[in-house]
Amino acid sequence: MLTPQEQENRSISLLAEVGRTVTSENDIGKVLTLVLFIMSEHMNMLRGMITILNRDTSEIVINHSFGLTADEKERGRYRIGEGIIGQVVKTGRSVIVPDISDEPLFLDRTRSREKEQKKGLCFICIPIRSGSEIIGTLSADRRLSHPEEQSEKKSAKNPNTEADLLQHYVDQLSIIAAMISQAVRLRQLASESDRHDQFHPPSIPAEEAREEEIVPEEMRPKNIIGNAKPMHGLFRLIDKIAGTSATALILGESGVGKELVASAIHFRSRRSSKPFIKFNCAALPESIVESELFGHEKGAFTGASSTRQGRFELASGGTILLDEVGELSLPVQAKLLRILQEKEFERVGGSKTIKTDVRVIAATNRNLENLIVDGLFREDLYYRLNIFPITVPPLRERKTDILLLADYFVEKYNAMNQKGIRRISTTSIDMLMRYHWPGNVRELENCIERAVILSEDNVIHGYHLPPSLQTAESSGTPCTGSLQQKLEAIEKEMIIEALKSTKGNMSRAAAELGLSERIIGLRVRKFGIDYRKFRP
Repeated sequence: MLTPQEQENRSISLLAEVGRTVTSENDIGKVLTLVLFIMSEHMNMLRGMITILNRDTSEIVINHSFGLTADEKERGRYRIGEGIIGQVVKTGRSVIVPDISDEPLFLDRTRSREKEQKKGLCFICIPIRSGSEIIGTLSADRRLSHPEEQSEKKSAKNPNTEADLLQHYVDQLSIIAAMISQAVRLRQLASESDRHDQFHPPSIPAEEAREEEIVPEEMRPKNIIGNAKPMHGLFRLIDKIAGTSATALILGESGVGKELVASAIHFRSRRSSKPFIKFNCAALPESIVESELFGHEKGAFTGASSTRQGRFELASGGTILLDEVGELSLPVQAKLLRILQEKEFERVGGSKTIKTDVRVIAATNRNLENLIVDGLFREDLYYRLNIFPITVPPLRERKTDILLLADYFVEKYNAMNQKGIRRISTTSIDMLMRYHWPGNVRELENCIERAVILSEDNVIHGYHLPPSLQTAESSGTPCTGSLQQKLEAIEKEMIIEALKSTKGNMSRAAAELGLSERIIGLRVRKFGIDYRKFRP
């Protein structure tokens, strides 16, 4: 059982880390996300939520979360007085639910606990205040049957031990709620559209001020994850183009998610009930591309044993995505131009003109203007495609979305691989945030999938990430040191992580790493690691 002094030391460590985050970060979204990650590490938290009250609609919504999927977060909406969260906002008093299975007011609106044993799961909800006003809540749920606490309860003679432990968590969360209240207030103001002019100084031009607005939830595509400022402009463009039949040209580096943008445009349009056909122009040889796009008649070429419909016919009434459109040959570009202008084409080997009603969305990671100069792309086709260009920002320009995406991919590959990853270590988060991501979201997804598969202790550590994230180039540090120095750096990190997970217990850390106590003692002295700072 922890002594009062040990509990106090553990609390100081938690609150110091939260304090450093709040004071050192300028991005409000990143502050709130990192605070939840820090809470998860120090408090064995299964899930955490920061909700914000919209004073115009009297609705309480989840603004930031840990351990929830995007769909679960979206479902977390409450009225004042509704459920535990609504009661906390209404009364301004903290609520402790020792066992959610025995509490009828606990709604589980997010449905995040449906597949989990609810018995023994406790929920704590704290009001977030700005002056005397309640502006939101900070909540967490965790199991009191954690091995360390279970041993504490068994050895305790005081029957109030569990109540004292819960009150200790309430005290910690109350302090954290006070520390983040200013950031939450700014989030609240930003989300209330009619107060937008009060939130921005009048000297900001109207167009620039509009760009700073928080995008309404209904304008955000469900299949795209992102809260960074560059994504707000993207969401607005998607919303504007979706309701029309105009041709769109999606630009962006490889791996940024151009296909997701095309999908969002189609499924928010009037054509959403019609086919959405995707075709990669670089995936097939030039001789086959024309037949695939426009179809062919029987006997049009060797092997054409029957008439075949092309992608444009299959997409009739709907949308076709031409990915890597810059790879099309000039003859195919000419036929594509005719479809865009006249809405008609002929199959390969055929003479019958076929009318088509299809919306064309093109995507490319190449500079089409340079291809025009080189004579590889038709200028008239470029102007036909470039009616409504949309540029998808690279991941390095939306760094605040990295943790959101990483959390989503952890959940995705947890389910696919029957794993139980609960958190990403601080070292790993630093590596993810420092890296420049040349492969964008696709590279991040591959990194997380690899890490989920490699992890054996339900935590993603730095050494689970690919070597490319651990190079001098990725971290911006000079390339110095021998192979031995690099190996020692990895060894030091593993020892620190083991000491952190065992709360400074050298014997358990040695067992976790497969070392003897003598060897780990030598390594700790060699690397100058103070194991005592990891103790509660």
